[in-house]
Amino acid sequence: MEHMEVWVPQARRVELACSDRLLRMTATESGWWLVEAPFIEHGVDYAFYIDGEGPFPDPRSCWQPAGVHGPSRWLNHEKFSWSDSCWRPPSLKTAVIYELHIGTFSESGTFEGAIDHLDQLIDLGITHVELMPVAEFSGSRGWGYDGVNLYAPHHAYGGPDGLKRLVDACHRRGLAVLLDVVYNHFGPEGNYLSRFGPYFTERYMTPWGDAVNLDGAHSHEVRRFFVDNALMWLRDYHFDGLRIDAVHAFLDISAIHFLEQLADEVGHLAGETGRHLVLIAESDLNDPRIVRSKGAGGYGIDAQWNEDFHHTLHTVLTGENNGYYRDFGTLADLAKVLTRVFKIDGIYSIHRNRVHGRPAGELPGSCFVGCLQNHDQIGNRGLGERTSHLLSWDLLKIGAALVMTSPFVPMIFQGEEWAASSPFLYFTDHQDQELAAAVKQGRREEFASFGQQDDQIPDPQAEKTFNRSKIDWAERNKQLHSEMFNWYRDLIALRRTMPALHEGRMEDVSVCFDESARWLTMTRKNMIVACNFSDSPRKITCCNTAEMEFALASQEGITAVDDELHLPPESVVILVCTGDI
Repeated sequence: MEHMEVWVPQARRVELACSDRLLRMTATESGWWLVEAPFIEHGVDYAFYIDGEGPFPDPRSCWQPAGVHGPSRWLNHEKFSWSDSCWRPPSLKTAVIYELHIGTFSESGTFEGAIDHLDQLIDLGITHVELMPVAEFSGSRGWGYDGVNLYAPHHAYGGPDGLKRLVDACHRRGLAVLLDVVYNHFGPEGNYLSRFGPYFTERYMTPWGDAVNLDGAHSHEVRRFFVDNALMWLRDYHFDGLRIDAVHAFLDISAIHFLEQLADEVGHLAGETGRHLVLIAESDLNDPRIVRSKGAGGYGIDAQWNEDFHHTLHTVLTGENNGYYRDFGTLADLAKVLTRVFKIDGIYSIHRNRVHGRPAGELPGSCFVGCLQNHDQIGNRGLGERTSHLLSWDLLKIGAALVMTSPFVPMIFQGEEWAASSPFLYFTDHQDQELAAAVKQGRREEFASFGQQDDQIPDPQAEKTFNRSKIDWAERNKQLHSEMFNWYRDLIALRRTMPALHEGRMEDVSVCFDESARWLTMTRKNMIVACNFSDSPRKITCCNTAEMEFALASQEGITAVDDELHLPPESVVILVCTGDI
C-alpha cells in the first residue's frame, strides 16, 4: 500500500508503529492523519500511538489475530480466491432462515466446523443461514454482541479467511448467508474508539451505556464508519444481507436517519455488483416506517423481526405472562398478529405503561420475520431454556406449524428442528477480572426478581457454561428428536412448494378461534391450519373441507367428517386444496 490513514480529529500527534518503525503521521483538515507506508502489506502487524499513548489497534482493523488488545494485521482481501461468481441468492420472501452461533454450532466452534454441518441444513430445507455477530470481541467465547473491532472476524472462529471459506461453501450449496451486525453499542473490554474520536455521545444513553454519535459534531465520520463496515461485509465477504441489531437504540434526529442512509448505500452497492442484497432490522418500535420504502416515507429496510408474533405465540403455548409477556397471551392476540402483523399497534402497552407502536397498514407479511425461538428469547432466560424445555412435544409441533404457515418469513434457531436438549446460556470470556465479576453478579441480580437463587444462574465466565450450550448433532438421530426433525423438514418442504405461502398477503389471511375451547384455525389461500391447544379433544367446523386433503398432521386420529374436523388434544393439521400439495 502507498499510505496509511486513520481518523483522529482531536489529536495533537499520531504515530504509526510497525515492526521497529515509529512514523509521525500528518494531519488533514478533515481530521484524518496520513503517512507513506509502502512497507505495509498483507500479514504485517501495525498499531497507532495517539499523543504518546498506545499502542492501539486500528479502529478499522480487518484482522486481530491476538485479540482485542493486540496489534492489527493488514489484510489484502484480493488474496482470497472465491468460487461463487455465478451465485444468486433466493428471494427473501421465499426464505427459511436458520440462525446460528458459530461457537456452539459445531464441536470445534469455528467457521470450518460450521462447514461440516451445511449439508444437514440443506437436507432440512434451509435457504438462508444467519450468523450471530462474528466481529472481534474479548476472549475466545461469547455471543458476539460485545464486539469492539467491527471490521475483524473473530480470531478464535478462524479469522478472515475462515469466514470467507464458510460463505463460499454456503454459496456452493445454494445457501444464502446473512450476518448479524451491532451498530448501537460496543463491548466494554478492548474498546479504544474513544481514544480516536467522538464515536460516542453523552446526550443519549442506551441499556449498554453511551449511545453512538449519529447526529452530533463529527457524526458524519461516525456514520461513515458503520456504513463502510456494512459495505465491507457485503462486498469483501460476499454476504447476501445483514441483520441489524436493536435499531430502536439508534438515537438519531438527523434529517436523513442512519437507517435510510445505510439502505441507500447498500442499494447502490447492489446495483454496482448486480447482486440482490437485503437488510433486516431488529426493532422493538412496532414502527412500519422501518420497512416502508423511502418513497413512502420509510427507511427502506427490507424486513424486520416481528417480536409481537414471537411473544404472542410463546405466551399462548407456555402460559407465561411476566415481564414483556404481560401484553400477550390470548388467542385473540394471536389472531390479531396473524392478520394485522402487530398486537401493540398504537394501543396501550401494560409492560411499557404507555401507548406504543402503530398499525402495519398495507405492508405484506414478507416484510417481517417470525419465529418460535431465537438467541435472545432463549439465552436471556436465566437457565437458557429452549421452548422444548417448556412445552410438550405436541405443543412444539403446533408452534412450528404456525411459524411455517404464517404470512411472515420463518426463522428457526440452531437445534430447534430436532428439539435439542442443550440450553443456550449467556456466556462470556472477559479477560478483565473486575468486569467478569460484575457481569456474573449482574446476571444473578437480574433474575433474583424471578425467584431464581444465585447458585441456579450459571456463571457466564465458566467454560462449562459455554460447553453446555453446544448442540449435539448425534442427538438428531435419536427417536423423538428424529421425529421432530422430520416434522420440521416436512413443514419446510410444504412451505417451499406452495407459492401462496410466500406471498405474505395479509388480506388473504383469516383466523377463527374459540378462547375458552382453546382452538384456532388460520385460512390462507388454498390452505387451512387447524390447531387444538387444549388438553381435550375438539370438534371444529371448517367450511369446504370436503374439497381439501390433509397435507400434514401432527398426530394420528385427526379426522374430517363433512365440514367438521376432529382434533385430539394438542394437535394441528394442515389441509390444502386438492392438487396443491
